[in-house]
Amino acid sequence: MKKILLKGGTLVSSRGTKRADVLISGEKIVAVGRHLQAEAQVIDVSGKLIFPGFIDAHTHFDLEVSDTVTADDFDGGSKAALAGGVTTVVDFATQNKGETLTDALNNWHMKAFANSSCDYAFHMAISDWREDVREELPAMFEQGVTSFKVYMIYDAMELSDRAILELMTELKKYGGIVGCHCENSAIVGKLREKAIKDGNVSPAYHPLTRPDYTEAEAVNRFLSIAKAADAPCIVVHLSTKAGCEEVLRARKNGVKVYAETCPQYLLLDDSVYQKPFDDSAKYVCSPPLRKPEDNQALWDALKANQLNTVSTDHCSFTLEQKRAGEGDFTKIPNGMPGVETRAILMYTYGVKKRRLSLQQMCAYLSENPARLYGMYPKKGALKAGSDADIVVFDPRGHGRISAATDHGKCGYDPFEGTRTVGGVEKVFLRGRLVYHDGEVVLEHSGKYVSRGKNSLV
Repeated sequence: MKKILLKGGTLVSSRGTKRADVLISGEKIVAVGRHLQAEAQVIDVSGKLIFPGFIDAHTHFDLEVSDTVTADDFDGGSKAALAGGVTTVVDFATQNKGETLTDALNNWHMKAFANSSCDYAFHMAISDWREDVREELPAMFEQGVTSFKVYMIYDAMELSDRAILELMTELKKYGGIVGCHCENSAIVGKLREKAIKDGNVSPAYHPLTRPDYTEAEAVNRFLSIAKAADAPCIVVHLSTKAGCEEVLRARKNGVKVYAETCPQYLLLDDSVYQKPFDDSAKYVCSPPLRKPEDNQALWDALKANQLNTVSTDHCSFTLEQKRAGEGDFTKIPNGMPGVETRAILMYTYGVKKRRLSLQQMCAYLSENPARLYGMYPKKGALKAGSDADIVVFDPRGHGRISAATDHGKCGYDPFEGTRTVGGVEKVFLRGRLVYHDGEVVLEHSGKYVSRGKNSLV
């Protein structure tokens, strides 16, 4: 069995950093310590940061939405993931109206199997809550799907408050957890109708028709439902100061709520929607980009450990796909790429700007999602017995984000031209080198990860 010894690096965990070597045998880490000796291929990683493989727990690969399909399928999306140090994604198997959960899960297995270059797991997004769906829930847990998603918006996906309550109550029996896209459907729908009726059709009206209070109200309502169910829950892609305040208030009232945000809600703001269509449409995502004060509130919450994970909501479309809404912003497919740039942005604008510590970066990008989504310590740890998912990160590098060097398929990058510090040098997936110096060197080696229950305290 092939052995690899990483010598002289600085290992990063949520508890701190330490100089140590890492010995890999086959797919596993077998030893961590100073001055390890073994008959192995020795790789000198002196001066480098060694992270457990990053986990992006919010991606949408090969998703049919808005009468089109996302630009990144599991082939392109997973290669972009590896380039960003992401060794595992948790994508959303999505139940269409009338489908069973088994149908949805099988569909996503077919999309990912033999196509993914990183490991993958699935949340189950439920759009149609019925008695036969309730009866399928135990089978989902048996197949390693332990987290579920609901939407409070979108005609094709929206569940009623009662359905969400019933689902949360049922999942509590099995130790499952529900994440929610929180926006007030009625208010957003009315504002969008009025904008179009008044001839306000440009992307500038995208954020104006989804104001911050539509997120805050929906967060409040979702957390009230969670309190009624006495069940843990997750607010995904939190984007506003007002929404964050609702999360913190609910925690004080005893609700066990976890919260996720994304780099776009930390680093971009709604001024981008004032650009010409081909530039502004690239930034149409939901929730929309917000105000600088919202950016700051979310950074403050991360620094205070009041949020739990930073994911990307990677949901990419080409500019040609975005142009479907050139005369009506409501027809622009909502979403942006992000899986490739998350780590470098969090290091450059989080760690280097002293908004986060290295330990927090590791927690938000690796350990916390592994714990929250039932993969720890198989994933998210540099420990003997853990999968040898390892990121060798060079803190001394400098670069600039460019679509020309991205590995995804949408053809642009929302952070185009952004200067960065540090860089992902090598990525190991279950002991095999899969990414090195800008190139994916081993494709389509990803495996399905069957998950257990949440262990994040």
